[in-house]
Amino acid sequence: MYGAAAMTAHATLHAGVIGAGFIGAVHARSARLAGARLAGVATSSPERSRAAAERLRAKRAFATPEELATADEIDVVHICTPNNLHAPLAELALAHGKHVVCEKPLAIGADAAERLSAAADAAGRLATVPFVYRFHPLVREARARIGGGSLGPVRLIHGGYLQDWLASAEDDNWRVDSELGGPSRAFADIGSHWCDLVEFLTGDRIAALCAQAATVHRERADRGSARAFEQSGAGGGQRRAVGTEDAVTALFRTRGGAQGTLIVSQVSPGRKNHLHVEVACAEASVRFEQERPEPLWIGRRGGGETVWRDAPSLAPDAARLTLAPAGHAQGYLDCFDLFVADSYAAIRGAEPQGLPKFADGARSARIVDGVLASIATGDWVEL
Repeated sequence: MYGAAAMTAHATLHAGVIGAGFIGAVHARSARLAGARLAGVATSSPERSRAAAERLRAKRAFATPEELATADEIDVVHICTPNNLHAPLAELALAHGKHVVCEKPLAIGADAAERLSAAADAAGRLATVPFVYRFHPLVREARARIGGGSLGPVRLIHGGYLQDWLASAEDDNWRVDSELGGPSRAFADIGSHWCDLVEFLTGDRIAALCAQAATVHRERADRGSARAFEQSGAGGGQRRAVGTEDAVTALFRTRGGAQGTLIVSQVSPGRKNHLHVEVACAEASVRFEQERPEPLWIGRRGGGETVWRDAPSLAPDAARLTLAPAGHAQGYLDCFDLFVADSYAAIRGAEPQGLPKFADGARSARIVDGVLASIATGDWVEL
């Protein structure tokens, strides 16, 4: 149980969401589906908070994020703001006895993220980070097969995470601004998901890496208020310099001796949300693609097979996450729903497998710092 604020099995959690853009709306939806009451919303101004509360059907609009984070009627705070606000709001909420669900990156810099992880432990509160791709049933199936040893030791890992929503110099978002998003954009935003998924799948950790980055648009249209994944407008208008990367490529090796390659991009035309990972073990390879989440490919020298999301044939933890019969596709929103449901179950005293906590967010921040250090020097960096 997570301290005095732990709930009974049937008590209703009162959730508050800070930030009401694309991801804030996703959090609000998943909180409701997990049985919480959406008790409040806060954004960047009282006026925007009122509009967001009406749109998301929240009970109350809070004037400021800080007011929501300290309110007596809030049990769990979902932080969905620009990255520079994650750490101070999470710290404030924990200090006031709240459980916290905080978007990644948990903080700008590993030292701050590790302090937050320690603060959550000291407060006795549940604190989680939405590495939601862990909640694809076939990710759990791949993890069970790799961890079970039947495929042999892991030798090679490769893949990437490709998007195109910032492919044009006319595309913009607050994430481009290093003051709001931090010194890394593409890697901290989506590369962090890939690295977490690889370490989760293999049970191994990235030990060292060598990375390079590209900023293909040195200037962009100044549309920092544009929503994520929003189509760009017409050209012209004010421009601003870009100090964050559009793409990263990296080599790495794991503590267990596997070698790997990774490519991360937000400027790859035609790629919408193409997270893909392939793990080559001694006896077989396993491949998962987030945009095609229903089949898992298992390849052997003598031929390959496709494993479908069909609960009776899956490992217990994969079957647990199967919401619908085979052939009825589960996707990103289902993963988010399952993540929030497991977070709330943990608040009530359960111990669901694979729940990403602040320690995982701190681990991710350490990898981001390592990537930035390698980009700056061109050298291999030990993690």
